[in-house]
Amino acid sequence: MSALEIAAVVVSALAVWLTARRKLLCWPIGFVSVLLYARIFFAAKLYSDLLLQLIFALMQLYGWWKWSRATPDRYDIQPQRLSASGWAAGLLIGALGGLLLGYTMARFTDAHIPWLDSALTSFSLVAQFWMARKYVANWWLWIAVDIVYVGVYLYKDLTLTAGLYAAFIVLALIGLRNWRRELRLHERGQAVELAAAM
Repeated sequence: MSALEIAAVVVSALAVWLTARRKLLCWPIGFVSVLLYARIFFAAKLYSDLLLQLIFALMQLYGWWKWSRATPDRYDIQPQRLSASGWAAGLLIGALGGLLLGYTMARFTDAHIPWLDSALTSFSLVAQFWMARKYVANWWLWIAVDIVYVGVYLYKDLTLTAGLYAAFIVLALIGLRNWRRELRLHERGQAVELAAAM
């Protein structure tokens, strides 16, 4: 456990907590956290995770931009429902991306656990994209991915990071509850407005 890992854990936990509360500040804080973790994963030879953090850095900027212009109230983000076809497309892209990245990492690098690391990376990108698009479904995918990540980080002796990902599961459950509640309230409000207009 290093000072860098401790700092990364604290900043990452704050970013996820802010995301669960639908606060715009989650994105710049998340940007800092992914840069810290990029360094950690490089040292651990988890190259798919390193690549994921670098892509996350770009996605943090995209999410920040998307959320900041999506609503007049920039600090209260309205969750959206993901269609069945959206679910299917996202999971298919995650699986294909995991296979392609896994093959690349297994064949051309000395990456440790390249196939599993690549699958987690690919599905994490899908979850991050869904989060930026404000789909409630992002939380379900994060919960599944984070459960597996806990085992990976314990295996790689990144105990503090494994603890962080266990906390991410709890935060994802809170985020899921909060976002689903907000979506239901919004949908009820729309139904009342529609009924009043008729």
